Amino acid sequence: MTTKEQQKRFQEQSALIYQSTHERFVKETAKEKQVRLQRLKVDVRYFVEYYLPHYASAESADFQIHLANYVNKHPTCKIIIRWGRGLAKSVWSDVIIPLWLWVQEDINYMVIVGNNLDKAKILLSDLQAEFANNQRLINDFGEQVQHGSWEEGYFRCKNGFTAKALGMGQSPRGLRMQAQRPDYIACDDLEDKDIVRNPMRQDQIVEWIEQDLLPTMDGKRRRYLHPNNNYAPRTIQEELRLRHPDWKVSEVAAYDNVTYQPAWASKYTPEYYKEVEKEVGLLAARAEYNNQPHLAGKIFKPEQIQWVKLPRLDYFKLIVGFWDVAYAGTSTSDYNAVRVWGLWKNNFYYIDSFVVQSKMKAAIEWMAEFEKELPDNVVVHWRFESQFWNGEVQRSISEVEQNYGVRLNLSKSEAPRTKKIDRILSLQPKYQNGRIYYNADKQAHNSTLIGLQQLYGIEPNYRTHDDAPDADEQAIYFLSKYIAPVGGSEVRSGKFRRDNSRRIR
Repeated sequence: MTTKEQQKRFQEQSALIYQSTHERFVKETAKEKQVRLQRLKVDVRYFVEYYLPHYASAESADFQIHLANYVNKHPTCKIIIRWGRGLAKSVWSDVIIPLWLWVQEDINYMVIVGNNLDKAKILLSDLQAEFANNQRLINDFGEQVQHGSWEEGYFRCKNGFTAKALGMGQSPRGLRMQAQRPDYIACDDLEDKDIVRNPMRQDQIVEWIEQDLLPTMDGKRRRYLHPNNNYAPRTIQEELRLRHPDWKVSEVAAYDNVTYQPAWASKYTPEYYKEVEKEVGLLAARAEYNNQPHLAGKIFKPEQIQWVKLPRLDYFKLIVGFWDVAYAGTSTSDYNAVRVWGLWKNNFYYIDSFVVQSKMKAAIEWMAEFEKELPDNVVVHWRFESQFWNGEVQRSISEVEQNYGVRLNLSKSEAPRTKKIDRILSLQPKYQNGRIYYNADKQAHNSTLIGLQQLYGIEPNYRTHDDAPDADEQAIYFLSKYIAPVGGSEVRSGKFRRDNSRRIR
């Protein structure tokens, strides 16, 4: 953004603030004004509604109120703020909370750190515009613009409050003004595409924050806020969290993955986030809005995925659909993962899948739909681990079969005795040797993308979901039994003809 563009933005913001707060104030007695001011100091929701109507297009969310109250009560807090895109983390960290502390006389010197100095100046300008143009603040606390100490990237109010912009990595030694030191620092949105690809640079910034920036604060107030959505596997913010487990983390997903219920329900609707997923793609949406970063893969890598046009389904020697069962169907539960794989010319082909945090009935319905679309001469062997079998599973299968008019003939597979991580890692040689292929028609398919994301997350001590890779391994293990040994006769599974008795009439 050029200097001219920055000036235009500041002028537009100033005009908006003036228009939303310029009014004929209701006459009130000194006592009535005092009562109102006391309420504003303890009720941040009311504070936003009264002083910042230009930001209050929707009612403040509970998580926003909770953060403000926590900062207010903890003068030495260090907070990692992970709110999804659009949840106003910058507005609250850089404008609302500092202003609320200011009316309580609980902040003296604020520093905003941006990815670079120009971005920091832009962030600071929003707060500066409030002091210069907010008529309600001026009515209650008087003019704050102090000529000679009012410039881009730095200002000092008449009551002594100071605010300064600083670029990431710049020397903070000049922040000290005689005996005055910063008592509130916000490091806002430090990550960019280059930073998240450069771990060495990230480590340098982490050390700069720890060794240079934070020590500029002393005294009884030493508040540090670090807002950034956790959209990448490795971030400056995440490295700080790992180094400082005692720091508070405020993490909020913009919406529920399953129900699409918004975290900020007064501003957004479930339909809005459904549209976002369609517009930008499911994985990108969850990274930006729900703190679920893309994983690059340390063992299983994107370059190992071979996208091909599938052979005809009736060409496959055998097709298996393996179901990794989940019951809960919530945004924190395991995924129902149904993965359909085929064997052809001793190689393994991913055909289709259902990988969703859903109730198990939805997975069975997907299998039934898949079954109904099959050609008459193609059979899928549906399997799942016997340890998941119970009366509820049996009832759900029977109900779906009756409703869809099909028989799935689901077979129980004995639970593997080998550790899951060892089983999944056993797939790596097959990926390396080019024996695994993926259906090119599914490159933009949500369940396919989620399955790959889970695969990339497999590494020692992983904490990501593994339902799809687990189902993949068991499906491929089953198919492997039908591969002829080298030099031996081919193991044949037999030619299949579609059995019409599989359909319920």
